Amino acid sequence: MISSASYASRFTGAVEFRDTFAPRPGISHVLFDFDGTLSLVREGWPDVMVPMFTEYLPTVAGETEAQRRQLALDDIMRLNGKQTIYQMIQLAERITERGGTPREPLWYKHEYLRRLDERIASRLTGLKSGALKPDELLVHGARGLMEELRRRKLSVYLASGTDEHFVKNEAALLEMTEFFDPHIYGAQDDYKRFSKKMVIERLLKENAIPGEKLLAFGDGYVEILNTKEVGGLAVAVASDEAHNGSGKFDEWKRQRLIGVGADVVIPDYRDAPALLDLILGK
Repeated sequence: MISSASYASRFTGAVEFRDTFAPRPGISHVLFDFDGTLSLVREGWPDVMVPMFTEYLPTVAGETEAQRRQLALDDIMRLNGKQTIYQMIQLAERITERGGTPREPLWYKHEYLRRLDERIASRLTGLKSGALKPDELLVHGARGLMEELRRRKLSVYLASGTDEHFVKNEAALLEMTEFFDPHIYGAQDDYKRFSKKMVIERLLKENAIPGEKLLAFGDGYVEILNTKEVGGLAVAVASDEAHNGSGKFDEWKRQRLIGVGADVVIPDYRDAPALLDLILGK
């Protein structure tokens, strides 16, 4: 068996191979998460969601502002990768626990999206006007990875916890649609109609392939966990979103994604050809 150190020697940047990793020459389909895995348009979203949670959470006796903020952050990040509505359901439940009367979770979702839109509006405007180049808002090396996957004739799918119409719009602005079309899927207001697990099940069924032929890239626990559940190979993208291109792991993401079974951990895609060569046994 080849050692993890031997695998890593083929890389110029940081990489971590877990004991579960082994090449998969039969891989034919690849699933991507979007925000934080490919797109940085929504970088900083927790800085919008956490204050909103703490604003609406009733206080309890003896609790400090820092403690309430930590509770909010823990709830939010535990559900990262799932549809946004699940975080809002959690908020409503917390409000009830604390003696408050919550609004419908969908109201909180729309309010969060309104606030987030204010944060990212300049990025979207910059992409539309050309003031920002698409690669400036992609995880470092992402376009090169997509071109490598296309060159190797692998089929790629996109599944995001962000609402589908936003994902499609932002993918177009980032000039990524061509790599996925028509397989771009995202959250719905009727949240029971979509999940990453459902996308994976559909992908495997429609293409009549076993889970062992699936490769997934993600920075949230959901896509990593769902991929491992069907026997696929999972690459955790522990991207340092605030310092794109730093080549450093986001340690919180790294630990979280290792915990749900990631086979490989990378900070970005600077070594995409070497990574794919190893995964595909070349």
